Amino acid sequence: MMKNLFCILCLLTLSLAAVGAESQPNGTARVLVFSKTLGYRHESIANGITAIRELGAAHEFAVEATEDAGAFTAANLAKFKAVVFLSVTGNVLNADQQRAFQDYIEGGGGLAAVHGAVFGPLACEDQWAWYGEVFCCAFINHSSILPAVVLIEDAAHPANSGLPARWEHTDEWYNFTGTPRGRAHILATVDESTYAGGKMGTDHPIAWCRKVGKGRMWYTALGHTPQCFAEPLFQRQLLNGIRLAAGWTTGEFTPNTRPGTTKP
Repeated sequence: MMKNLFCILCLLTLSLAAVGAESQPNGTARVLVFSKTLGYRHESIANGITAIRELGAAHEFAVEATEDAGAFTAANLAKFKAVVFLSVTGNVLNADQQRAFQDYIEGGGGLAAVHGAVFGPLACEDQWAWYGEVFCCAFINHSSILPAVVLIEDAAHPANSGLPARWEHTDEWYNFTGTPRGRAHILATVDESTYAGGKMGTDHPIAWCRKVGKGRMWYTALGHTPQCFAEPLFQRQLLNGIRLAAGWTTGEFTPNTRPGTTKP
């Protein structure tokens, strides 16, 4: 009987180890960083690519960077756990590339979008209705580069792991048409009382995530300056977001309808 019990425990241990391995990058996992711009080009893009490569080297995932929209085919996208849109601006994908990317995300892929890659006529892919639906709002304008306080919402979420409840950060602060709250899971807001140029009031989402079909999206509006990508806390947020989008961590995607809540 003891022998049988030992065998059962061994099998259980092996099963748990296998489950854990499936949820973690293993050195062969790959992320695609896409940074093509047809609109405003952020000076921080080169720094962002370098930072993501360094994060990949430290956390066992490979990083491929491109500005070639020809990479958006079903066969090529299937090689990647997530695609990082790094301050992509303008209408950068043609109809076939859009279809391939939509199918990739809805079929279980991940999108981690940074700063300028949000939907909008002055940002990214404003003619693509599906892309707008993914973000639930559009960029309209921004403040100057200023210090402000980011308020972490849902501190237990893996996308917020290692981030302080009040995060003092210097950036260019985006204003949006409407709010993703109620349709996305809000991860962080910016306190408009701590800077000039906020136009959204007391509830100003600045990072969020949501399910898109079988896939996942995560967005942070931070990342305007080259210095952002050398900041340890922003690097932590970026790593957390990539891991969430890739499915290496699991977190709440249920929309939160009230500030400070984790559930509807």
